Amino acid sequence: MAASRVPVICRFSQFSVKPVCAASSCHILEPRTSYICNDPNHKYFGTSTGLSGKHYNPKFKRDRKLKFIKIDYPNLNDNKDVDDMTQDEIRAKMKERGIQPVRPWQEKPLFISSTSDTFEAYVPPEGDGKISVTTAAGAKQKLELLGKKGKSMMAIRELRQFEENFEANEFAEEAQQTYIDTHEALIKLDEDRLHQLVTERAYPGVVHEVKYKTLRWQFVKSLEPPRVVQVRCTNMITKENVFAQVTVRFHTQQILAVYDRFGRLQYGSEVVARDVLEYVVFEKHVANTYGTWRIHDKIIPDWLPPRSAIHRTYRKEKEEEQQEEEESAEPKSSEELQKPATEQTAAATN
Repeated sequence: MAASRVPVICRFSQFSVKPVCAASSCHILEPRTSYICNDPNHKYFGTSTGLSGKHYNPKFKRDRKLKFIKIDYPNLNDNKDVDDMTQDEIRAKMKERGIQPVRPWQEKPLFISSTSDTFEAYVPPEGDGKISVTTAAGAKQKLELLGKKGKSMMAIRELRQFEENFEANEFAEEAQQTYIDTHEALIKLDEDRLHQLVTERAYPGVVHEVKYKTLRWQFVKSLEPPRVVQVRCTNMITKENVFAQVTVRFHTQQILAVYDRFGRLQYGSEVVARDVLEYVVFEKHVANTYGTWRIHDKIIPDWLPPRSAIHRTYRKEKEEEQQEEEESAEPKSSEELQKPATEQTAAATN
């Protein structure tokens, strides 16, 4: 019986036995894939040997590509520092990496802690409001004070939206203590304490020409209790940003003496006490939770008599001193010596 050509499947999955010829009994091993490929109904996928870089399944190539991220490794040979690079080189590097340039921040935060002036400054009545009501000037003065008092009541109502416990009488006592503390800090030249008691607008006027002077100040007593004469509120930039200004009248007795840097008395006296009438404006940023009442301005009435001027001292120049010494050292002439004798004889004859 002739040998059949049906291949004999060995126990190895990848190889099959195939006879060399019909007459011989020798068989050779042949890959199994050669028989599978001959079948047109079989879908064949090539076996992966591990040497090819392609995936055995050609599907989903795009999805497999997205699984890998291409890392842009830095160029270690480029050791150029950023500080040594020009603006164009920096821009090219940023453009290469897709980094947008940093936006220059030109805005600056502003904090307004005090106003620049006194709004609706209080005008003290002439004669401190002691003109008789029966006169025309006195009646007009009372009407003006009544109108100002109505505005102050409206301002107090607005102020109490931020400070519920605000009372004019209690505030006047606190303002007087602030007034005393400010003068004591000025004598010691305590700048940190002055900034807590005085606004930025009033600070230059308070410390003007005080650095090279010696101050002696003392609060003796209050001739009249301090009194709130005007209250005003205003907003700045926004309606919620409210500032309040309160004008307080002080009638006190004080002692003040000012000495220059050489120890010479320029103004006042350390012994004599003087009566002082002042209208001081206090301001507070009421919209700020941590705001405090500070001295903002001082109102000087037009009818107040002017104070005496300060005696200024100067240092003599060397040339002037030498000229005076030379004039005093020069001998007097004979005519100057004879003048007193002739004057004496003329007086005797008379």
